[in-house]
Amino acid sequence: MISIHHKTLTDLEFPTVLSQVAEHCSTDLGKIAVRDILPFPQPESVIYALLQTNEFVASFANENRIPNHGFSDITKELKLLKIENTVLELESFRRIQAIGITANNIVVFFDKFKEYYPTLNESASEIEITKHIIEEVDGIVDRFGEVKDDASEALFSIRKSVNILKNKINQSFTIALNTNHNLEYLDDIRETVIDNKRVLAVKSMYRRKVKGAIMGGSKTGSIVYIEPEVTLNQSRELNNLQYEEQEEVNRILKALTEFIRPSLPLLHQYQQYLTHLDIISAKAKYAKSMNAIMPEINTEKHVHIKDALHPLLYLANKERSEKTHSQTIEMTNNNRIIVISGPNAGGKSITLKTVGLLQVMLQSGLLIPVHERSTVCLFDRILSDIGDNQSIENHLSTYSYRLKQMNYFLKKCNEKTLFLIDEFGTGSDPELGGALAETFLEVFYERKAFGIITTHYSNLKLLANELPDMQNANMLFDNRTLEPLYKLVLGQAGSSFTFEVAQKNGIPYSLINKSKKKIERGKVRFDKTIAKLQRERSKLEKTERSLKVNEQKKIEETDKLEATNTRIQKKLESYQELYDSNQRLIYLGQKLKDAADTFFISKRKRELMAELFRIVQIENSKQKKQSAKQLKAEKAKEAQIKKEAEQKVNVIRKEKKAKKEEVKKVVEKPKPILKVGDRVRMYDGRAIGSIDTIEKGKATVNYGIFTTNVTVDLLELVEAIKQ
Repeated sequence: MISIHHKTLTDLEFPTVLSQVAEHCSTDLGKIAVRDILPFPQPESVIYALLQTNEFVASFANENRIPNHGFSDITKELKLLKIENTVLELESFRRIQAIGITANNIVVFFDKFKEYYPTLNESASEIEITKHIIEEVDGIVDRFGEVKDDASEALFSIRKSVNILKNKINQSFTIALNTNHNLEYLDDIRETVIDNKRVLAVKSMYRRKVKGAIMGGSKTGSIVYIEPEVTLNQSRELNNLQYEEQEEVNRILKALTEFIRPSLPLLHQYQQYLTHLDIISAKAKYAKSMNAIMPEINTEKHVHIKDALHPLLYLANKERSEKTHSQTIEMTNNNRIIVISGPNAGGKSITLKTVGLLQVMLQSGLLIPVHERSTVCLFDRILSDIGDNQSIENHLSTYSYRLKQMNYFLKKCNEKTLFLIDEFGTGSDPELGGALAETFLEVFYERKAFGIITTHYSNLKLLANELPDMQNANMLFDNRTLEPLYKLVLGQAGSSFTFEVAQKNGIPYSLINKSKKKIERGKVRFDKTIAKLQRERSKLEKTERSLKVNEQKKIEETDKLEATNTRIQKKLESYQELYDSNQRLIYLGQKLKDAADTFFISKRKRELMAELFRIVQIENSKQKKQSAKQLKAEKAKEAQIKKEAEQKVNVIRKEKKAKKEEVKKVVEKPKPILKVGDRVRMYDGRAIGSIDTIEKGKATVNYGIFTTNVTVDLLELVEAIKQ
């Protein structure tokens, strides 16, 4: 039976987490219910709740999204249905119908996709699917929230009579309006509406000439509003019909209420189920906001939370775009109690609160922000003593309150307990308080409880070093700047860096040295040794990170070399194939040349054809027998390779051409004026000739063997004629 004290939840700021979860609820009932969440009393309930939340989170990433579960609160309607002879309002029926439709849709959905949502479907399968309420309400109330005309025969008849009478009143009023308007008895506005009745706007001087009932007048008194006599009797008859209509509507609503009343337990179940689903949805949305997961739950009393984040700190830093440091911590039966030490403001309390809050969240069915390879167990009790708990009302000092807490711990602590104590032993004389704290810790250790404490006391650090199932830990600090690194390291106690921090904050060295002389020499040496070890640990951490980076670089370089080696090997194989192919072609060429020489001498065609046929047969026998499909595939492959090669060659040519153009632009010299007798050559040629004549931009160039006409722009000057 799991039981976690309310004070522990408050110490770990669990109510703040619930307030954040409540913000993700769709309904007011859901928000109220979320704030009342407590850790589940049974381990089975914890795992079941975690599975439900985990399935809901999974729905965000797949196509089978869970339908909307929002609904209007029907608590008032449920209370009225408990009372005999009560009649619900029209809006109440619409709410009841809507909640029935929503519940039915969700139950049907989970049944359809039970492979995706087995746990959610299991809880949904307990809900009865029924349409009798939905259909009954739908037959009486329309989509605008009004009673339908055909809800009963009597109502249909009454409303028909009402409509006929309204038409008659309108016709009678129109006749009276036109008559009095023609007699110029009416004001310019002619008519208005008072008490839902059309009335004539009569000028005051003619009020006695118009027969009817005076309904009022204007503020100035210039207009009197009169209902014509011809419509008075009809209006009275309309009032009677409308009264009958309302009576019939009341009768129908009462009958509908009586029809729904037996389904009160079902409606209550619908609302409870949808509220529960709203809570699961809020938990899932909260989990998604911080990438929370469901870790492995074990029964071996093994806690290993990897890359754990404090939810409140993470979300606050996320809004400010700041980094949140994660922590990794492990507790087993052979390492049950961890003593965290180190300077203040280094993250000791946050680490302790992170472990406690994540454990409470998990046991309340909330997913937690840890690495997917984390594993946790469940504790029957979680005890905490965090912060300054002075009680003014009870006249208790901090130390008195803490002693009272320790007494409670001694009563409740056992092997199924997780205790969390911040600044253990403080509040009294350091030596006496430390001794008492050491005794308490020994008792917790003997009872095989799991726990985390933070302390500055050296005797507790020594105790953790001596007992086999207890372990020291410290929060790393930069050994040069003494700035916190917010990283927990297991296996070594941490120095408080008392004198180093004081020196960093500007305290004169002479005062620090004087302080050192006031305390025991052994204690200073002990703290100095711890500080030295912590600095060495920090250096080792940096060296380890550097080695990991170098190792990663070497792995990347090895991969690159292997890829290069593979590429070179493929090129060598292709060159070998090309060489073998060329050798075969040279051999065939030699055979053909020998056959041609023989034919040149003998002039015997038959022998030549026989020799050629023999060469072809020998070559064909060397080739593998392939089907037409294989040959086609090989040709297609060759064509593809050729196409890719041509594309690469074209790209290279374009690049070379572009570079050549760039170089040409940079080094381009002004073109010389060519004259007859100059030695020239074409830009893309090698042959050099001399110019015989130049006429109209064209030159006759003499190459010795031949002459040609070339545009002057295409010629490059090699040697100018000597004057």
